[in-house]
Amino acid sequence: METKILTGNEALAWGALRAGVRVVTGYPGTPSTGALERLLTMDLPGRHVEWSTNEKVAFEIAAGAAWAGHRALCTMKMSGVNVAYDSIISIAYSGVNGGLVIYAADDPGVSAGMCEQDSRGFALMSDLPVLEPSSVAETYDLIQVAFDLSERTGTPVFLRSVTALTSSSAPVQVDEPRPPAEREPILERDIARYTKAGAVICMNQHRDVIARLEKAGRIIDQLGLNVLRLAPVTGGLGIIAAGVVGSYLEEALEVAAGHGMDLDALSVLEVKATHPFPTQAVRQLLNHCSSILVLEELEPYLEQNVVIQAQRTGFSGGIVGKLEGPLERIGEYGQDQVLQGLSTALGLSLPLGQGNASINPEKLAAARPITVCAGCPHRGTFLAINQALRKLKLKRDQVMVTGDIGCTILGMNPPFDTVWNEVSMGASIGLAQGYVHAGLKNPVIATIGDSTFFHGGIPGLVNAVQHQVNLTLIIMDNGWTAMTGMQVNPGTADCFQPPFGRRVDIAAIVPALGVDHFFTMDPFDLRESTATVQRALELPGVKVILARQECAIQAIRQGKQAGSVRVVADKCNLCKLCIIATGCPAIDLGEDTIVIDPSLCYGCGLCAAICNRDAIIQEPV
Repeated sequence: METKILTGNEALAWGALRAGVRVVTGYPGTPSTGALERLLTMDLPGRHVEWSTNEKVAFEIAAGAAWAGHRALCTMKMSGVNVAYDSIISIAYSGVNGGLVIYAADDPGVSAGMCEQDSRGFALMSDLPVLEPSSVAETYDLIQVAFDLSERTGTPVFLRSVTALTSSSAPVQVDEPRPPAEREPILERDIARYTKAGAVICMNQHRDVIARLEKAGRIIDQLGLNVLRLAPVTGGLGIIAAGVVGSYLEEALEVAAGHGMDLDALSVLEVKATHPFPTQAVRQLLNHCSSILVLEELEPYLEQNVVIQAQRTGFSGGIVGKLEGPLERIGEYGQDQVLQGLSTALGLSLPLGQGNASINPEKLAAARPITVCAGCPHRGTFLAINQALRKLKLKRDQVMVTGDIGCTILGMNPPFDTVWNEVSMGASIGLAQGYVHAGLKNPVIATIGDSTFFHGGIPGLVNAVQHQVNLTLIIMDNGWTAMTGMQVNPGTADCFQPPFGRRVDIAAIVPALGVDHFFTMDPFDLRESTATVQRALELPGVKVILARQECAIQAIRQGKQAGSVRVVADKCNLCKLCIIATGCPAIDLGEDTIVIDPSLCYGCGLCAAICNRDAIIQEPV
């Protein structure tokens, strides 16, 4: 056994290896990315690890491996559960042969964007167990429990974490990884189990998944995952803390003890398995205590069931949580939220403002709009869109430009102010079609990144071709899944693909779909890019522009440079146009001229194209 300093994501990866996982799949998305990313850096003979095209495909691959009898892990952020859920609930009904764990990392407080959703709701709908670690070390242990539980019950298991835990680091006692079990793949022909062909089959499977959940509850009780500590005397406060909130509770109780609270009078139920609901433990707490405080991030799933059990047992005390306040369904918890709950439950005035909720860095920081990196090719694409609209005598508030997930959404911010909206992976193309059908007379533009196009954009483009919708799609291809940390996607160059993998070229896919007009452009060539966008907007039918330049960060890592840029000092009048139009962080103001930071500049030349005094010159490298 060895002690390692690990993040929550890394602890999950090491725990999965210790559990003997054979297949690991996922799609990158903060806060879950680090788990599979860690595995990809390791030499893992006998195992398969991949970034899949999207979360649904990733889950189906993992499920296929589990149906064949091997242990499989699928990783995703909370939004990915939405994508995969169509298959998750069907696999839940059929059950599995090998252990299958769905690692869903939620984002209370929205540190990484997207909806602040609670993945436990999906587990509730599909009658799947949910385990929630409270610490980094417990993540390492619970992922192993999850695989065992899945195999013992024959059902997939959710392991839910949150941003604060996935990103935290702590010492963890790590054992040597176990190799995957030597098992012959199971080939089982069972129509009644593996299909949904008929009402009787579906209802029987529904009964089976409910029975498996009940079995999981019995195993969870035997393992003692949910820890109940009753106070020596009855009549005090009972606290239910779910997952990571258990760690915040410890911190808050230290503060409360310093202000006179008698901790010996508290009873605590630490819930590590939030579904199935720990009915017996909660009933014990209700029978022992005069009031209950429920602490869980996001949705009041536990609290709702506590209320039901309180009604059934005749409990007459107060239940403090989210349903009647004071706690909210929004944001992540910290010490202050726990102290607020304790204050309400006990009628005390405990000091707030000492925990992480009191820190408001936004008020301390200067206003700084988020923009694309220095040298990002997307900068040229947004500049080209805006210039093309001006040449067509159209104002930006007259032309709908739908956005999509990833770096492309940064076009919504200054200095571009180009993109209007963002919904979900691939939604930009469908939304654009809706605006066209709504009767917009001006051009409608959809923007999407390359990884997102592979993930969820292709069906929308197929639909546009089938129904001959008059729109312009701009695919911004930088060759990487850049927003989440430069993961490989199907369009990444062959030399970076996994062993025996190959690149899938968007330039070959799009024309094969039958679009009316297809263009490629270099977003660093602003004049030609502007002309290409303008031409596309003037043509009828489905037009697709592939804006192709590699992500500057990755290109620089490979020793590449787009060019060399220098300032002609005697021509610069500090008009700031290069800064205002491009927003490039490599450009700053000097005393007499603008200054370009060579450590940031990729030499794309967009600032030179913008300057109307020839004060910036781009030269080849």
